[in-house]
Amino acid sequence: MQYGYQQGPDPIPARAGVGLRHVHFSDWLAQRPATGWLEAHSENYFGEGGRPLAVLDDLRRDYPLSLHGVGLGLGSNTPLDRAHLDRLKRLCTRYQPALVSEHLCWNRLPGVHFNELLPLPYTSESLRHVVGRIGRLQDHLGRRVLIENLSAYVQWAGAEMPEWDFLNEVAACSGCGILLDLNNIHVNACNQGFDPADYLAAITPGYVGEYHLAGYEELDGLLLDTHGAAVSGAVWGLYRQALCRIGPRPTLIEWDSGIPALEVLLAEATKAEGEVRAHAA
Repeated sequence: MQYGYQQGPDPIPARAGVGLRHVHFSDWLAQRPATGWLEAHSENYFGEGGRPLAVLDDLRRDYPLSLHGVGLGLGSNTPLDRAHLDRLKRLCTRYQPALVSEHLCWNRLPGVHFNELLPLPYTSESLRHVVGRIGRLQDHLGRRVLIENLSAYVQWAGAEMPEWDFLNEVAACSGCGILLDLNNIHVNACNQGFDPADYLAAITPGYVGEYHLAGYEELDGLLLDTHGAAVSGAVWGLYRQALCRIGPRPTLIEWDSGIPALEVLLAEATKAEGEVRAHAA
């Protein structure tokens, strides 16, 4: 089914990139290190001016760009935030990102905003709700978006389908793509007791437009998606499975807490590109 939504210009190749974080602004501007692409968190650039926008203006000339949102709360049972949508559209107009993505989550109740990415119940009612809201987001932006799977530490009672089927249906019914976070799959598989290979086997390859790789930490037997460590051996193994099952896609190294030197992030991206070359060979 064709929906008429377009991707951004200058598509990102199936290479590895890293997240743009303010602690590395000076390094990026001075060194212009080689990497496949950059991801910027949309909400960090919603201001009307200042250094973040100036840095992004500068770097966008040299690097393909993805905008990744963390605050829209597409699954919330409150009206979509029109001001948020308008700011995101202005960013897309200004920077023409190759990819735009959001999370499959809720984060709002009337009068309350949670600074969290909270999981949805995997029911037909929830599916209809989130598909409609993704459609309104894509209509507002005039482009296709990618929707990311979450790490979740609880499961809703009364689920009618597993997460992977829900994610497939969201993409099929809304025309969006999937941002497949492999660390989140591993974390959920360990915490919830399913086989991550079953998840990858179920996902429709044509829906997947991007991968995320990140690190986790363990506390009392629970895996926590902290984005504060190097990618684990288990997640690298899952990445190799995804390359075989789904194929190469733009791959983002996420590291959002305890952020190391830029060279460390770039080394992780180089490792991801090595996995893609090994797969091709």
